Amino acid sequence: MSRSSKLVLGLSVVLTAATVVGVHLNQRQDRQRLRDGVIRDIERQNRKKENIRLLGEQILLTEQLETEREKMLLAKDLK
Repeated sequence: MSRSSKLVLGLSVVLTAATVVGVHLNQRQDRQRLRDGVIRDIERQNRKKENIRLLGEQILLTEQLETEREKMLLAKDLK
């Protein structure tokens, strides 16, 4: 093989290896971003569930407070 043929072959092997490594690194990065996105979505869903639960508690407490106020007003008016 001539020197130029060896050079072209070596260069093509290096470029091919660099391409394969680059694609592999991009895929790894994409998979990590996907995992991070899934984790963020799960955390967001959990926060939403917790917020809904807290809102339900607040609604119940507000209703209890209003009931107690009405009872106090009625008792005050009866005196």
